[in-house]
Amino acid sequence: MLWIPFTLLAAFMQAWRNAFQKQLSKEVKVAGVTLARFIWASPLAALYLSALYQWQPAPLPDLSGSFASFIIGAALAQILATALMVKLFMLRNYAIGAGLAKSEAVLAAVLGVILFSETLSPLAWLGVALGGGAVFLLSGASLRQLSWPVMLLGLGSGLAFALTSLWVRQASLVLGLPFPHGAAWVLLLVIVLQTLLLLLWLALKDRSTLLALWQRPKLTLLVSVCSCVGSVGWFSAMSLESVALVKTLGQVEVLFMLLISSFILKEKLVRNDHLGLALIVVAAICVIWA
Repeated sequence: MLWIPFTLLAAFMQAWRNAFQKQLSKEVKVAGVTLARFIWASPLAALYLSALYQWQPAPLPDLSGSFASFIIGAALAQILATALMVKLFMLRNYAIGAGLAKSEAVLAAVLGVILFSETLSPLAWLGVALGGGAVFLLSGASLRQLSWPVMLLGLGSGLAFALTSLWVRQASLVLGLPFPHGAAWVLLLVIVLQTLLLLLWLALKDRSTLLALWQRPKLTLLVSVCSCVGSVGWFSAMSLESVALVKTLGQVEVLFMLLISSFILKEKLVRNDHLGLALIVVAAICVIWA
């Protein structure tokens, strides 16, 4: 049951990371805000891995071809998923696309069964389905807003996020190191690869965005720290339990975000918010019991 506190930690830190990213996005382009997730996370992940080896020595990893393919796939899939989400922001009816993008847990459950022979109990499937319905409801979307471009972009983003999580889990399993060392190695390598790719892209295409991040060190550091700690939680949890269950429980992130809005920002919740939160709680109970 150790995956549960790791998932809750990840969801809590991701809620704060989103808040800091939203603030940063007012002054920095999307590519720069994305890079802020990784740019200081790489050294932090390296320090975390080093601390683990100091605390409990373990063998060094044997970096096989299959492991490398999972790492590369996860890094590229997460960048693609983020790019599709950015495209959704440009559309007027963004809400339904964002709700479809949150289909990650449902898609991860289906793909996990098809690609990696994972099994889920009926209660777990119920939790996954309720969680998917809850986040769609909380997005404020309506089926009357549905259009093919929005649907394809939203589902494409959810699919890419699902593949990211599944490949992260497989990379941890293939590595064969004790917990949590395996997850820490996957975390470090994925973040380093993503950082290098985004740095290279911006250095060639948009150096002004790199300068904008350099001029906002405090906010950039906050985004990176929250992202790194959240990723430690996600990667650790997914090395222990099915991605579908981890991501379904991780939807309590929405609860944390709405609580921040309600109690800190003093924003009122609407009826759909209350119903969606209730469904998330029920979904979380289902996957924990499962």
